[in-house]
Amino acid sequence: MSESDQPEPDAPADSEEATANAQLFGVWDIVEMEYADPSTQRYINVTPIAHTMGRHASKQFKKSEISIVERLVNRLMQSDENTGQKQKAIKIVQEAFELVHDRTDENPIQVLVTAVENAAPREETVRLKYGGISVPQAVDVAPQRRVDQALKFLADGTASGSYKSTTSAAEALAQQLVGASNYDVQTYAINQKEERERVAEAAR
Repeated sequence: MSESDQPEPDAPADSEEATANAQLFGVWDIVEMEYADPSTQRYINVTPIAHTMGRHASKQFKKSEISIVERLVNRLMQSDENTGQKQKAIKIVQEAFELVHDRTDENPIQVLVTAVENAAPREETVRLKYGGISVPQAVDVAPQRRVDQALKFLADGTASGSYKSTTSAAEALAQQLVGASNYDVQTYAINQKEERERVAEAAR
């Protein structure tokens, strides 16, 4: 058999294609996400990996390369109930995603992306001192901080909705995601965003 007749060895799998075909939690597709806000799009990363083992923890601003789902999980751990319990926080997100899908019949990852975009404040205030007097001043919020604040609002809303209540954390998170994606001002995350922008408008 000549060299030309020998079968070619299998080509290595294309990592990008493999990533695109992978599913988050083995259920949810990550392709064809729609972004309504171009300013925050580069900071809302969607990958099928929900636990990167802290590989970006020591690198400044590398958090934006982590999946938005894992960043939500990390935010949920910043509470008394879930501190250091990442598997527990991941399970809460998994259950919340199933509830979101049952209620909206949409991809819960897309609902999360929309919720983050809607809950991200565009303005906030800083304190400036003039001759010993503190004066509030309205400033624009950087896109990366907008995403950080949106995740904080969603996590805080989940904690307040399930604290000393019969409502489970997964149920509270699902309510926050669905409400924020629909821009419901009764939702904690949207209410906090509106409050931040209202205070900033008064300080212009």
